[in-house]
Amino acid sequence: MTAQPAQSYQGHYAGTASRLASFVIDLALSAGVFSAALAAISYGAQVITGNLVSWNHQTGVVAGLFAAWELAYFGFSWATNGRTPGMALFGIRVVRTDGVVLDPRHAAIRTLVFPFSFLFCGLGFVGIIVQREHRALHDLAAGSAVIYAWTVYSQGSGREA
Repeated sequence: MTAQPAQSYQGHYAGTASRLASFVIDLALSAGVFSAALAAISYGAQVITGNLVSWNHQTGVVAGLFAAWELAYFGFSWATNGRTPGMALFGIRVVRTDGVVLDPRHAAIRTLVFPFSFLFCGLGFVGIIVQREHRALHDLAAGSAVIYAWTVYSQGSGREA
């Protein structure tokens, strides 16, 4: 039995505006889900204990939980689908630089380096503006690129290449 070749994509590199817009949508979506989860946990704890449960934002626990949630949200989306819901709205996808679907290892590297792109006033994102491939620091570290995606089909076979 021969191994199926990995699906690959081709497309133009996604630009600054679509990447930023998809990130803003993902941030709003993930923050909404996080807030809803905190509210549900508070309500459940109140029903069970009878005491009002509130989250103390001064301790940093909520900020730490939110940061972990964001890494999980982006990392899981990139590792399983190659795109987040916000990216899907704009038809963009994260792939390896050779166009092959991003595997979980490369997605994990991209996810772990992603926060470092925000350091020094977002200096890690400058590559999106100045490079032809529009690759940020986390793309360079993971060997990934963000493209406007469409599937490549092999000629005459009807199968995805």
